[in-house]
Amino acid sequence: MKSTRLEAFSDGVLAIVITVMVLELKPPEANGIADLFHTSGLGLLTYVLSFVYIGIYWNNHHHLFQLRPRVDGTVLWANLHLLFWLSLLPFTTSWLDDSRISRDPTIVYGLNLLAAALAYYLLQRVIMRGPEGRKVSEALGRDLKGRVSPFIYLAGIGLSFIVPWLGLVPYVAAAIVWLVPDRRVERYLREHERAGDDEE
Repeated sequence: MKSTRLEAFSDGVLAIVITVMVLELKPPEANGIADLFHTSGLGLLTYVLSFVYIGIYWNNHHHLFQLRPRVDGTVLWANLHLLFWLSLLPFTTSWLDDSRISRDPTIVYGLNLLAAALAYYLLQRVIMRGPEGRKVSEALGRDLKGRVSPFIYLAGIGLSFIVPWLGLVPYVAAAIVWLVPDRRVERYLREHERAGDDEE
């Protein structure tokens, strides 16, 4: 079956996740900028971090299915597994904010990020095993960022046991690493389109 329905469903879930997260933001109790920072500042920061992660997954998910326009039941379940972990981000983000960055919520937030990263890796592997999986392997190459990210999250989880605020540093660092535009899939598609034109 074509991947269009899977992509549309995934887009809808991620849009809902972002909506739920923004509804968790608390407006300031007074009308000054200082009140905004005092009441909602931390919530805005945790929202931005989680929003960036959702954006990263949405972007990479879109590129991934440009290489695999047809899917089977295994891919559908692997995709649902990824969406499950991403759908927990509003909960873990809210707990992180409400706790004012306490130890356990920071650890759980990191575990959520780690689980989503592993779920995305599993989705990639399932796609690579199927028809046209060779395209994904060739386009992603060694996928250094994908392999290193879980260890960054583990570092953040470990640091959270010592100083919770320090645990956030690797989470932010991983987001920054992934924010750098990844042109591998676009470059691969462009090169193969050119090769197809040359053959004609």
